[in-house]
Amino acid sequence: MMRRKLRKGIFGLLACFVLTTAAALGVDAQVRSTGAAYMMSPEEVPEADAILVLGAKVYSDGRLSAIVKDRVDVAMELYTKDKADKLLVSGDHGRKEYDEVNAMRSYMEEHGIDGKDIFMDHAGFSTYESMYRAKEIFKVKKVIIVTQEYHLMRSLYVARQLGLEAYGVASDRQLYYGMKRNQLREIAARCKDYLFVHVFKPQPTYLGEAIPISGDGRKTRDDNKEKL
Repeated sequence: MMRRKLRKGIFGLLACFVLTTAAALGVDAQVRSTGAAYMMSPEEVPEADAILVLGAKVYSDGRLSAIVKDRVDVAMELYTKDKADKLLVSGDHGRKEYDEVNAMRSYMEEHGIDGKDIFMDHAGFSTYESMYRAKEIFKVKKVIIVTQEYHLMRSLYVARQLGLEAYGVASDRQLYYGMKRNQLREIAARCKDYLFVHVFKPQPTYLGEAIPISGDGRKTRDDNKEKL
């Protein structure tokens, strides 16, 4: 009797594992295929309200990691091609000692981008939150998203499910350290964001007053009173 119950328990666990894995792989495939349909070359991508650059690791001295630098470089090239006249950098600035958005903004200004055209989303703590806030806080309707391909498919899926007319340009320009690990983690992230946009629909950590992308990006600076 005990052996029979044990076998049934093991079979049940295996069945749950197989079904969960199948569901996760199905969601992963759907997110990838849907997002990939809106990935374009820099020449093909249509003009938009803004170019949205998603943040990642920056160093304590303000230097950009390779993965972020490539994102910003591609975004600046699109800006100079007149694909959009505003740039929105979105990332983690939840702590004083860690600041992705000012690092990206500083790099852009060092390369000749006018500060008034650079908007900073200091509370882009996740891909989902960056897309949500782009629409609700910055009033973006049509957007070009720039990030690496593995991340871009999910970004586009989330953006479109939230109501943005989103297109994407991949910023893969080299082999990045830890990319295999990132790609594996991305499967779980796609499943999480799929549940977010279709089931849970949470609000981001912070909302706040609207800062329309059509205005002056210097309003998003920590020291904006001195810059305007």
